[in-house]
Amino acid sequence: MLSPTSAQTVRATLPAVGAAIGEITKLFYDKLFTAHPALLRDLFNRGNQAEGTQPQALAGSIAAFATYLVEHPDERPDTMLARIAHKHASLGVRADQYPIVHEHLFAAIVEVLGEAVTPEVAAAWDEVYWLMANALIAQEKALYAGAGVAEGEVWREYRVVARSEETDDVATFVVQPADGGAVPASRPGQYVSVRVELPDGARQIRQYSLSGQPDEGLQFSVKRVHEDAAGAPAGEVSNFLHDHFHGGETLRVSAPFGDVVLDGGDRPVLLASAGIGCTPMIGMLTHLAATGSGRRVIAAHADRTPLTHAFRGDFLGLVEKLPNATAEIWYEEPGAEASGRAGRMDLSAVEIPAGTVAYLCGPVPFMKAVRAELLEAGVAAADIHYEVFGPDLGL
Repeated sequence: MLSPTSAQTVRATLPAVGAAIGEITKLFYDKLFTAHPALLRDLFNRGNQAEGTQPQALAGSIAAFATYLVEHPDERPDTMLARIAHKHASLGVRADQYPIVHEHLFAAIVEVLGEAVTPEVAAAWDEVYWLMANALIAQEKALYAGAGVAEGEVWREYRVVARSEETDDVATFVVQPADGGAVPASRPGQYVSVRVELPDGARQIRQYSLSGQPDEGLQFSVKRVHEDAAGAPAGEVSNFLHDHFHGGETLRVSAPFGDVVLDGGDRPVLLASAGIGCTPMIGMLTHLAATGSGRRVIAAHADRTPLTHAFRGDFLGLVEKLPNATAEIWYEEPGAEASGRAGRMDLSAVEIPAGTVAYLCGPVPFMKAVRAELLEAGVAAADIHYEVFGPDLGL
């Protein structure tokens, strides 16, 4: 792990680097995309870059990794690394791209911190970077091998064979391999990356949870992202898929990846979601029903209204098929005829069995609140798993 000399230097300089990490990562991306514009056009999410969430996520991961190394010199934060590795693998990230990142990241560090970056400081942070990079490269190599593909070669052409409207803003797509070959294996809770060529020639990529288990195909659901009142841009890929893919078209889709997957044990399970966060939970419920699971299952969902609740019928139908499952639903605007509680999700009135393993998906404020409730109810922190759509800024 981190050498004693470097650990001492990193510990001493971490406050200064941490204070400047936001400025460093912004400058890093400016330098990276100036030198390699194709990366922004064809690999990175332009929306996340515009909103600043991707630089925040990179800054947070570097700072968290360095902090972990100095606080636990004989360990490595493999859970954090696994999440990043799965995201990278689904994008087809290659080992030869890490030196490019290193070049522009360290140029940004030197430019921001100036004379504070002595040879000793540079060597210590270089060690941090390559410890993190090489760990990710090794994990990504294993993920590619597990998917049966060469490094970075995760893309395959699929044909859209079905589309259904879940709500006014959520559409489900079923795709099958265009070459007629076998559908890759997946686990409940995983996602695929979808790459589309936009009118300006950019080949943008977005990740969507698998929301079912159709025969001989993959199923994912897409929420149309509108421009919001705060000025956040509309989703260019989600809108393009909604407007142009109705059946018969071809898409480039990755092999399935994702580290937040339903465990195979018999412990009680809680699935808590809000809004479009229901998609991985529907995938998990589908698997539980298909395998005739007898596990105690609490399926909890919160939404704005019954009409915005994607997969509402499937959600209730799948719970009904499971012999030891219950549905808990909250609507901010329930309406006169809807079943479910009014307001936001509140698990304090729900009995959480001992030994429960929980899976959360939805907006980060929602997951923070639910996680706090579960910890208060006695669920172990290690048994609370969460999936984030977009850059993981942490709970």
